[in-house]
Amino acid sequence: QVQLVESGGGLVQAGGSLRLSCAASGSISSINTMGWSRQAPGAQRESIAAIGSGGDRNIADSVKGRFTISRDNPKSTVYLQMNGLKPEDTAVYYCYYRSPWSLTWGQGTQVAVSS
Repeated sequence: QVQLVESGGGLVQAGGSLRLSCAASGSISSINTMGWSRQAPGAQRESIAAIGSGGDRNIADSVKGRFTISRDNPKSTVYLQMNGLKPEDTAVYYCYYRSPWSLTWGQGTQVAVSS
């Protein structure tokens, strides 16, 4: 079983930056993907970024050029650097871990961007 602990959310003004972290612990597979999704009030959950254990990345068009995903494999931690934040980025951000055998979600961290 895998556990995820997220940190780094908060309130920021438009144009500002935040860095989210998500640390995985437990039965970590050497082959896995970690990523981030977000859910704004009244909206469906949106997948925004993912990175494989080999370093391959996917970034949603809605955040491309502003958000960067990276990971530290020895620490089993994934990061989401968010720059140029906009009010429409306001949402609860969820980290996830996916292996050939399981999918685990974090508890979510709130990001609020004021105009």
